[in-house]
Amino acid sequence: MQSTIRFDTDKQHIHAKMCIKSQTGKEVSFTAIVDTGAPFTELSDRSLARVGYSIANAPVNPKDLQETQKYSKIRLPLVQTLGQSLEDWIVYVSRFDESWGIDALIGLDFLRHFCITIDYHKGRIITKPLPL
Repeated sequence: MQSTIRFDTDKQHIHAKMCIKSQTGKEVSFTAIVDTGAPFTELSDRSLARVGYSIANAPVNPKDLQETQKYSKIRLPLVQTLGQSLEDWIVYVSRFDESWGIDALIGLDFLRHFCITIDYHKGRIITKPLPL
C-alpha cells in the first residue's frame, strides 16, 4: 500500500518516526533519520535498553563523533517506518552521540524493499511495496 510521509525541509536531515515492537509486544516509537548513505539500519543501544532489550554494552572506541559505532546486531519482531513495515528484521546496535538527538538511522537495507520517492521541494516521501 502506498504511503506519504511529510518531513521538515528546514532540518539538515530527513527525520521520520520509527516504531518497533518490544520483547513484551509493546510498540515503541523512536526518532530516526533517513540515511541513503548508510548500508544498514541502526538503532542506538540506549534506546533499545529503554524499551527493555538486553544489550551487552561493548566497549566502543569514540573514534569520531560524526560516525555511529556499530557493535552488535539484534532481531526485531516488527519495524515500522515511512508508512511501511518489515517483520523479523535484523538491525545493527550502535552507539550514537547523544547530541544528535536521534535514536535510529533508516538505512538502505530497509529502503531497498520499497519503491521510494523523495520530493524534497514538497517535503514528502512516498513509499510503496515493490511489485512481486
